[in-house]
Amino acid sequence: MTKTTTNLLLMLITIVAGTYFYITCCSECGAAATTEPTTKQVIIKEPAATAYPFTIDGNGFSYNTNDNYNFNVSSHNILMPLSEELTKGVSGLQGHLETNESNVINITGYYTSDEDNNTAFPNLGLARANTIKNDLASKGISTAQINTSGKLVEEMIAKDGTYWGAASFGIEEKSETADDELKVLYEKINADPLILHFNTAEASISLDAAQRQKVADISRYLDKVNGAKANVVGHTDGTGKASTNMRLGQDRANFAKDYLMKNGIAADKIVATSKGQTEPIASNTTEEGKNKNRRTVITLN
Repeated sequence: MTKTTTNLLLMLITIVAGTYFYITCCSECGAAATTEPTTKQVIIKEPAATAYPFTIDGNGFSYNTNDNYNFNVSSHNILMPLSEELTKGVSGLQGHLETNESNVINITGYYTSDEDNNTAFPNLGLARANTIKNDLASKGISTAQINTSGKLVEEMIAKDGTYWGAASFGIEEKSETADDELKVLYEKINADPLILHFNTAEASISLDAAQRQKVADISRYLDKVNGAKANVVGHTDGTGKASTNMRLGQDRANFAKDYLMKNGIAADKIVATSKGQTEPIASNTTEEGKNKNRRTVITLN
């Protein structure tokens, strides 16, 4: 064997031995060639929008359709037009209630805590129920046969800014104590009336929780009692001429009436008048007293 051949053979043995020891050692020490971990793609799936159907079943009346009253987020105004199937169901309900005067329809409006309530009602769900009530009334159903309430439904999910079917319905017999409850409600409202303090130039009225509940109580009573009216009376302080203050008090009463109408109370159920400066409840010699006298008081007839 020549020297060159011997050198080549030794080089080949060295390469083979080196490769063997590298693979063996790296395998034992965990340093073998690593494979990049597979990246798992995470797909975030948005929750599906909710859709509550118009369903009524009980007391001899049954109707179901996937269509319902729909509302935009933070709104109590019904999206129009209504579907043909929903209109058909409402027509059937009107016929049933007309021939079954002891029956009442319960409307529960849905809302979520993320929505803004810009209405005069305690919550947006009740405001939506009242808007539906007014639609039913426009189709011939007596408001005396309609009960309204609101319900917080956090799982309600909008699609493209709209809640599809933000209400549920139930039908039952009129409560035997309903008339007595209305008498108590009347006394409650007039004993502690809704009093608004604002300037005529203001573009809106901001109500606290207690005032919102009073609006709901007034609305309920007006719906249930035939011929009932809300008396809206504007008052002023003693500054200026009596004739001017009488007109100013009327402006305040009209402003409050418009506000109630925007929140679904019918114009023919509201009587707006003025007492001007004639019935102060505090001294007009102080600013505090004048502020108290500049008021609009809402009671029942």
